[in-house]
Amino acid sequence: MATALTQLYYRAPKLVGLIDAAPSYTEVPGIEKLSHDVRQALYSPNGQYFAFTQPSGVTILNPEDGSVVSKLDIQDPFDLHFSPKGSYLCIWQRPVKSEDGSGNYADNVNIYNVKAGSIAVKYLARDQSGWAPSFTSDETVLAKLFKNEIRFYEVNNCSNLSRAWSVLKIDNVASFQMSPGKNPTIATFVPEKQGKPANVSVWNISTKITQPVSSKTFFKAERCSLKWNSLGTALLALASTDVDASNQSYYGETTLYLLGIAGSYDSRITLDREGPIHDITWSPTAREFGVVYGYMPAQTSFFDARGNLIYSLPPAPRNTVQFSPHAKYILVAGFGNLQGTVDIYDRTQKFAKVASFDAPNTSVCQWSPDGRFILTATTSPRLRVDNSIKIWYASGKLVYFKEFKEVNSVNWRPRPLDLFPPLRGLDENPAPHQSAIDYVLSHPKSSAEVSSKPKGAYRPPRARANGASSAAPQTLYQRELSANLSNVSLGGNSGAPVGFKPPGIRTPKLPPGFTPPAEKESKSAAKNRKKRENKKAAKDDESVAGAAQQQPPQQAATAPEPLIAGGVQSIEDKKIRSLLKKLRAIEQLKLKQANAEPLEETQVLKIETEGKVRAELAQLGWTE
Repeated sequence: MATALTQLYYRAPKLVGLIDAAPSYTEVPGIEKLSHDVRQALYSPNGQYFAFTQPSGVTILNPEDGSVVSKLDIQDPFDLHFSPKGSYLCIWQRPVKSEDGSGNYADNVNIYNVKAGSIAVKYLARDQSGWAPSFTSDETVLAKLFKNEIRFYEVNNCSNLSRAWSVLKIDNVASFQMSPGKNPTIATFVPEKQGKPANVSVWNISTKITQPVSSKTFFKAERCSLKWNSLGTALLALASTDVDASNQSYYGETTLYLLGIAGSYDSRITLDREGPIHDITWSPTAREFGVVYGYMPAQTSFFDARGNLIYSLPPAPRNTVQFSPHAKYILVAGFGNLQGTVDIYDRTQKFAKVASFDAPNTSVCQWSPDGRFILTATTSPRLRVDNSIKIWYASGKLVYFKEFKEVNSVNWRPRPLDLFPPLRGLDENPAPHQSAIDYVLSHPKSSAEVSSKPKGAYRPPRARANGASSAAPQTLYQRELSANLSNVSLGGNSGAPVGFKPPGIRTPKLPPGFTPPAEKESKSAAKNRKKRENKKAAKDDESVAGAAQQQPPQQAATAPEPLIAGGVQSIEDKKIRSLLKKLRAIEQLKLKQANAEPLEETQVLKIETEGKVRAELAQLGWTE
């Protein structure tokens, strides 16, 4: 059977499976049915081996055909870690007391030589965090952190870890990261403590390590994520704190620094938006990197290896950025608490957008090794529902779907990049698997349903509770017109409207159906009220008599002309201006149409309304 190069694996509680991706999408046979839960499973970095755990031991498979390479009798394995070339498998068990009665803990880390079929090294690591050793890319040296020093051992001569090949002593060192490449170096991080700044340093690995080749000190760094480029020539250090000292961010503070291996440059990356840094990633070419940062909608920008800005995408709700293996395409997406929109850009075509699709509830997103497919998956315990695997073509077309009751992890099989020719462009969309066709038919796009709903300005529930409230004036122009007309009918602003109550006087709320008690009027209030009524009646009689004397009998009384906001003297004038604006827009579209420029369907329909607009203008008395 010809095995596809773009193979992936999935792990459910009692199930481990390997799937050959396009074009077959078939299960790799030969994997035995499991009786216990799988706690951990992973490929080796070069894709040569696949290992998974069972309570009784660890099994190593050949992913080509599912055949068993080795079975290790190690009770209750808890975690696994492969060396860069897959020659060594590191296994961590829960620490337990030794059986010799000394009260000491037994060695719980086993480094297994896969090719020799034997345990090479054993040592004790009581804490699961940071237990795995780091190997150089050629697997000749491994490094391990012991309190305030990093110890280096020669892999071929370390039957135990009693004698170190080299030692790097650093007070309060919290973490380190080995670089890839033929000349490996090591980066160390010391957090900020008692007023002393944090420090990131780069060291050459040798028998005697004395001075760092590059170093950077800074504040506001309780933790630091160290990311090397693929050549091991530059390092990104993402420093973060749990609490924002300025009290502006719930997520704390994040800062990004760039260091060169030779010490020729070290600088802070200046970002033009405030807010957290959501994601950083190096391009496989090692010449540039991408950063997603800022409050939502976030900014996605790309910098060269010296930290100079190359390009920025428009702000959007995104928090993930990934380069394809050939560095031709860039994936920018918003997962987690965002909607799951995925955008694909072509780096070689000045960041032109290639496709966009929605993958909601995604917890795993990866490029395939050939750079043509994208894996998205919903896994447990991140989400307990809709656990599934989806494979998309880079053009945004769904080509495979597989649903699970529960799936814990999903990964592509790593493969060397030289197995796949460089991408010049996407081929025609491959034929989708039947599972993708069934999924699309049973899950119509919700975006069409949303777009069909009428859109308008938001109104609170109390304003849309009944039909009477919806008929109330909504625009500022309508409200001002209504207010002016009511003022004219009341005789100007000389008196307050009927029922007016000064601020601070509020009618208490009563139960439904309860009649409010009649307010008792005091003697002084009744006396003042009678005076006001008599005075108003006399004033009204005088105004009526004066108007009768001044106005000729033959002249009919006319209603006062309403004063409208903005200086417009009538509603007709305002409507004429609006129609003329539409007519000018139609004339511009007709010019584009005459010049054979492409028009959208809505623009063509707008041109067809010219006759209706001119007819309305004629009714309002407008002439050219």
